[in-house]
Amino acid sequence: MAQFVEPRSIDVVPDEERHGRAFGQFTLWLGANLQITAVVTGALAVVFGGDVVWSVLGLLLGNLLGGAVMALHSAQGPRLGLPQMIQSRAQFGVRGAVVPLLLVVVMYVGFFASGSVLAGQAVGELTHTDDTTGIVVFAAVTGVIATAGYRVVHALGRVASTVCALAFVYLAVRLLDRADTSALLHDAHFSLPVFLLAVSLSASWQLAFGPYVADYSRYLPRTTSAKATFWWTLSGSALGSQWSMTFGVLVAATAGERFLDSQVGYVVGLGGTGLAASFLYFVIALGKLTVNVLNTYGGFMSLVTGVSGFRGQRRLSRTGRVAYIALVMAAGTAVALLGKDGFLASFKDFLLFLLTFFTPWSAINLVDYYLISKERYDLAALADPHGRYGAWRWDALGVYAAGLLAQLPFLATGFYTGPLVDPLGGADISWLVGLAVPALLYRLVARRVAPAVPPAVPPAVPVPEPGAGTSAVEPTAP
Repeated sequence: MAQFVEPRSIDVVPDEERHGRAFGQFTLWLGANLQITAVVTGALAVVFGGDVVWSVLGLLLGNLLGGAVMALHSAQGPRLGLPQMIQSRAQFGVRGAVVPLLLVVVMYVGFFASGSVLAGQAVGELTHTDDTTGIVVFAAVTGVIATAGYRVVHALGRVASTVCALAFVYLAVRLLDRADTSALLHDAHFSLPVFLLAVSLSASWQLAFGPYVADYSRYLPRTTSAKATFWWTLSGSALGSQWSMTFGVLVAATAGERFLDSQVGYVVGLGGTGLAASFLYFVIALGKLTVNVLNTYGGFMSLVTGVSGFRGQRRLSRTGRVAYIALVMAAGTAVALLGKDGFLASFKDFLLFLLTFFTPWSAINLVDYYLISKERYDLAALADPHGRYGAWRWDALGVYAAGLLAQLPFLATGFYTGPLVDPLGGADISWLVGLAVPALLYRLVARRVAPAVPPAVPPAVPVPEPGAGTSAVEPTAP
């Protein structure tokens, strides 16, 4: 059990425990995106008025733009050896980082729930039970794998990327055999608002990975090329999501109400009956298992990071690990059970809601890491509220709030539409504003008040850690 369960949580991964190659990011993120919820996300572009051609192009643009931001976060992992969100302490303060952390946990719970709804349908069919039983069984398996941690998560990604790729090739052949692709391709009618909705849907999908993507690259050797980490992460995530979303566009354009009534049932029905159907139900569950494990693991990391900022805790016992994971799993399962009957109607607004809160965080984190701190952090100070980064960075929190407010006039969701949406023809460009405004403001603010940047960092060395033995961290600046 000791070897099966990952011993580390939010503490720094020392050099002697680093392993793997950047290519592992490709298989992980390919497998995480070849799944049914990405199919549904692509289908939404058509459900809300898009045609096939411009929906596919809009989704591609969003996947590339959002994926590039997400991959920049991934490149931080090998350099720092830390989970993604603990780095936010350098921008927001050791305790101030709890503000974006709380929103991140909401995201994990929401994605866990939405994934469990669709996976629960597949598991229910496989086990000959019902959706409720399927959701509960799926959640339990997710919790076990998330508890095991990093190595098992990557192994699952390698299996899922191969199995799901083969299944999607088979499904694409079956779908194209039924569809009149010539008519679909010629029925192109450009609408800027609908095109930007497609861009926003896929961009939000990619940006939502940002708060945990470095969790899965932090074990790579410190010498791993940042460019290699960036490109393998971007290629795996963008390829997997575009593949799934394009399939979703074609399904929605050809099936209409039949797909809306039962997303899982219709997709499986494309593949046939009997053993073929059972295999496809298994593939759907496997694809969702991969990404839901990421959500559960990331949620546990974020909860530990938030709590430890106030408790001064750097290490976590295995019992504590299980407790945190169980909490995320229970919350996500409860939301899934309560909302399983109205899934598709609320999923679009959920994605755009997430985009509103995480674009300012991404902008601040990336500007600070790449432009202000020059990829160098005082890692010991990330656990000390009296250290270099302080307890609360009110300047950064103010910039974050400004980034949120700047988006509101341009935001279009089912529960709120900003005053500048109609003059733009109904287009939602809030996510672009949410990247640009806080990036500029934080660059201006941080240049005036940023603490001194630590010198170039040699390989990690063990230093004393209050109340927890030792931990491998980078030495602090004098």
